[in-house]
Amino acid sequence: MTAATDHDRVIALLGRAPAGDYEVVVRDAAGDPVVLRNAPLLHDGTPMPTRYWLVGKEATLLVSRLEAAGGVRRAEAEVPADEIAAAHARYAAEREAALPEGHTGPRPSAGVGGTRQGVKCLHAHYAWFLAGGDDPVGRWVEEHLEDVR
Repeated sequence: MTAATDHDRVIALLGRAPAGDYEVVVRDAAGDPVVLRNAPLLHDGTPMPTRYWLVGKEATLLVSRLEAAGGVRRAEAEVPADEIAAAHARYAAEREAALPEGHTGPRPSAGVGGTRQGVKCLHAHYAWFLAGGDDPVGRWVEEHLEDVR
């Protein structure tokens, strides 16, 4: 896909234009965007806490079903808290490293999807996992998607 085609497809998947720069980092077998890696700042300078964004239609639907079935509570209960905390720290460090050199304005804070502790959004964890992130919650999601197919 070309950058223009990607952008049009991302707009269609999100239902709006992204407010910041991004790149498609995971695609499905047909080449459709599945995961975006967002810049840490939006075009207007607002901090963007969600570094990885799940946009793939099927993946988003399945993770939404898992969340609706109590997946956030289950993941938080089944994945050790120290592993979740370590994942938040890794995510925040990666996003921090992507800030422009010398940036002195507001910064994104916290970990996966802006969460300080625990699990808030399975979509954000799964997106990072699919993009190669060491995310135990994303791994848990992968293991439980068959439950909601």
